[in-house]
Amino acid sequence: MIKRTVQKFAFISLAFIIIMFYSVQITKGEDKSKSDAFGFNVLSYLSYEANINDGELKDNQFKVTRAYFTVKKNVFDWLSYRTTIDAYQDELGDFNVRLKYIYANVKFGDFAFFTKPNIEFGQVHTAWLDFEEHLNYYRMQGTMFMERAGLFNSADFGLTAACLLGGEMDDNYKKTVNKEYAGKFGSFALGVYNGSGYHGLEKNTGKTLQTRLTIRPVAEILPGLQFSYLGIFGSGNQAKIDTLTNWEAPDFNVNTGMVSYEQEYFTVTGQFESGEGNYKGSMINSENSALKHQGYSVFVEGKIDENFRLIGRYEHFDPNTDKENDGNNRVIIGVGYNFGNQNILMLDFDKKFYDDKSKADVNLVKLTMQVNI
Repeated sequence: MIKRTVQKFAFISLAFIIIMFYSVQITKGEDKSKSDAFGFNVLSYLSYEANINDGELKDNQFKVTRAYFTVKKNVFDWLSYRTTIDAYQDELGDFNVRLKYIYANVKFGDFAFFTKPNIEFGQVHTAWLDFEEHLNYYRMQGTMFMERAGLFNSADFGLTAACLLGGEMDDNYKKTVNKEYAGKFGSFALGVYNGSGYHGLEKNTGKTLQTRLTIRPVAEILPGLQFSYLGIFGSGNQAKIDTLTNWEAPDFNVNTGMVSYEQEYFTVTGQFESGEGNYKGSMINSENSALKHQGYSVFVEGKIDENFRLIGRYEHFDPNTDKENDGNNRVIIGVGYNFGNQNILMLDFDKKFYDDKSKADVNLVKLTMQVNI
């Protein structure tokens, strides 16, 4: 019953998105296909990683954890296109290449309270992670909290509608604090996806609905203060194997609240999540029912000057709240030097430890160079 309701809501939401944005006049403008050149970007994480356990060096290696190549093109004033290729090393050390983003972005004129509304269609950003990664710019260190916990990832096949709320922050804020998602009263995103993630095939007919609402309540007094909510509703991407028995894909839902504060010299975020299952459909019990999970994460960035950065992060995730001593914890501290344009050299210590004391801690020391061209 719940799954049918979610699927109906997903189709209604999709219809609402299309109707709402088609009711807004597409921004008129000239053909950009000849006048604008292609835009290119290369983003790479080049690192050295040492695993230290019980005071001994267990292993160490140089790695290329990610290499992205992005091509963008403005076709018209109201239509742009993006392709991003993702190269990564697998467990055998071989390089694999896959597409992470490939979408058309349709831009619309401002309408009432909605500023810069747009729709991505194809293999797109999902509703949350791109927003969080523009608060915590240190994806180079590792994935964000909920992605690292295996709940969902940053891209999927589908459609995302997004906009700013109530106009934009002033130029000084966008220059000195953050130019991304700089809605004066916040921002909003709503998407419908296959649910398999960008590196998986859809194994069932279900769709996943994701929505993010960010409110900036006192922009004139505390412009950097924002409250955000993420809701995910759908089913795990799990295929039916036995056609003779009744079968339903396991539930997948997430409810997350986050408080964030950005200022010229520091950023602080805190989030709490609660839900059941994950996008893969792998967080299940022996009866194929989704496991309930909870977790929280705190992140701090201090900007000592124009170049030096200090970061700290603590997180706790319990993948099965019905089981005792099942949680894991992570502490990350690091110091970085920003050479400009997000070209950052960072040294960090990453410690993972478990509520179950019989499990050994994992201690990593990493030196990473983020190259952004």
